[in-house]
Amino acid sequence: MSASLNILIVDGNRREVNELNRSLGGTASGEGYLATLHHLDPGIVATIIRPADDGPDCLPAGMQFTDFDGIAWTGSALNAYADEPAVQAQIPLARATVESGVPVFGSCWGMQIVAKAFGGEVRMCPKGREIGIGRHIRLNRAGVSHPLFAGKPANYSALTVHMDEVSIAPPGAVILAGNDHSHIQAFVMENDHYRFWGVQYHPEYTLAELAAIFRRYGDRLVSAGLFADTAALETMAADWAELHRNPARKDLAWRYGIDDDVLIPARRLTELKNWLERSVRPYVSQR
Repeated sequence: MSASLNILIVDGNRREVNELNRSLGGTASGEGYLATLHHLDPGIVATIIRPADDGPDCLPAGMQFTDFDGIAWTGSALNAYADEPAVQAQIPLARATVESGVPVFGSCWGMQIVAKAFGGEVRMCPKGREIGIGRHIRLNRAGVSHPLFAGKPANYSALTVHMDEVSIAPPGAVILAGNDHSHIQAFVMENDHYRFWGVQYHPEYTLAELAAIFRRYGDRLVSAGLFADTAALETMAADWAELHRNPARKDLAWRYGIDDDVLIPARRLTELKNWLERSVRPYVSQR
């Protein structure tokens, strides 16, 4: 039997955002990420830190990054280009996690804050918010051959929510995927020491989590023209929560164009499974 993995989860959200998400039927970012990792490997032991609230020196006393087998960065409602303490606290932390040499995975904010920390650029998406299903994400030649996407089709969809994007990848990064909304949907930074894999979307999310996020953003999505009114938003949120509970509801899947890339957990979680099996465990066995 494989040894239990010890994973550090960096929750990039503020406490008030996590609490609001819970009140709307979702999860706090760190706890939601842990639930997904436990779905893949129930034996994982995890520590969650919250630098947006607690600052950059938020590791438990006496611990360092190399005490962990892997480090996962969650999403966040923050903007990586904002000059505010909750953001600025996370930039040196992001650099330090990657420089530790421990395998790091970044979802959405996690990819953006690492890009920012290593000299890349993050901006507000010129095409506006991409939320719900990120469609026609395409692997390039490097992506097709990279272990992050082993078993993934070359054109796929994924659960997503982001207003910002990495517009310029950090020096030395290799872009693996993009779509018509954001040309960087995945990149890696790998050399003799760095082991970073990142995606712009959220393989850790469920349809129920997106339902809570629709409700959290509320009027902003109506104002952006993504919903006709709040009643339409609530209908879609309720339908997505129901489809999460009952994936056999073909009528709802058809209504919203939700395919097996999202409905089947084994397909939705491919990137995280590959990270655990093809980056984290090899690192553990070699050190």
